[in-house]
Amino acid sequence: MTVLPATEADLALEALYRDLAAVDLRPLWTITEQLLTPTPRPRAVPWLWSAATMKPLARRAIELVPVERGGERRVLSLQNPGLGGRPYAAGTLWGALQCLGPRETAPAHRHTPGAIRWVLEGEGVWTTVDGDACDMHPGDLVLTPSMNWHDHVNGGDSEMFWFDGLDLPMIEALDSIFFEQYPGPGENQPEPAEHNVSERAHPPGTRYVRGAVDGPLTPAPSPLLVYRWADTAAELDELAAGSDEPLLALEYVNPATGASVLPTLSCGVLRIRAGGHSRPVRRTGNAVFVAFQGHGTTVIDGQRFEWGPGDMFVAPSWSAVEHAADEQADVFVVTDAPVLRALGVYREQQLPGPQTVTGTFRPR
Repeated sequence: MTVLPATEADLALEALYRDLAAVDLRPLWTITEQLLTPTPRPRAVPWLWSAATMKPLARRAIELVPVERGGERRVLSLQNPGLGGRPYAAGTLWGALQCLGPRETAPAHRHTPGAIRWVLEGEGVWTTVDGDACDMHPGDLVLTPSMNWHDHVNGGDSEMFWFDGLDLPMIEALDSIFFEQYPGPGENQPEPAEHNVSERAHPPGTRYVRGAVDGPLTPAPSPLLVYRWADTAAELDELAAGSDEPLLALEYVNPATGASVLPTLSCGVLRIRAGGHSRPVRRTGNAVFVAFQGHGTTVIDGQRFEWGPGDMFVAPSWSAVEHAADEQADVFVVTDAPVLRALGVYREQQLPGPQTVTGTFRPR
């Protein structure tokens, strides 16, 4: 093949690119297609972390890793293989399994990332959030809003496991991470004389919306810090009695405003009816799912994920997602939707018919 000599213009352009690079400038015309993509291209990939793998490892950690100042928390973070080793479930969401052994205490601290806890297994533990000790039971949702002091105490003789969801990657991307250890005296907040103060201050009322919050609302953390599974299950049962949809959805809300429970995180529960199969939907934003009760399957961009109690899986932004179950199943979900809605970039797209399954995920 004949190689044509470079023209004077070619040489001048090469020189321009060298000179731009030398002063840390990039010509947009060479990278536009990388930056302005037709649809979202998240680096995170659909993935599932099985309880069968995580629970034995967590029990080993209870035996080997003390929870004390310095270690702070005994947490197994979900590391998405698409994120180059970063300990995040998705580009904007942290997900993890946290475990606390009998009579253990996780020291108090606070940070700008907001967090939620979804209890999977165990009794006898409470999380104290800015002085309010919130008792934790399976299926309960506990909030620790940004810069609220919080610690975890196991007053019982059994271990407890829960899911941690945080907006940490998002706050890191905004260069807004702050962290402080509790100044004392002691490593924990004093146990108050009464537990569950916020729960008594907000009697049953507007704690859920059916479906999801519609549109951006006042971004303030919920003053109600704990949402009980008994209330959630009753709301789901009532919703099921009045609907024949295969998939029922609730979002927890701030009882004072009707907005999502935290300015950066929405939390909800999906109930898939026995024999139900939802239509595939794409949504901007990332979602982490935690199977609570029952077994089912989720197809994410053509890949089939089989799940059961305690399994955790992630659907990156703009993935096509559909759920099915042969038995009734309840799945907790946390997303970054409040931020996308506030910025005016939230989008949904219903897709026709079920997806073609191209493979089945095999958990490690």
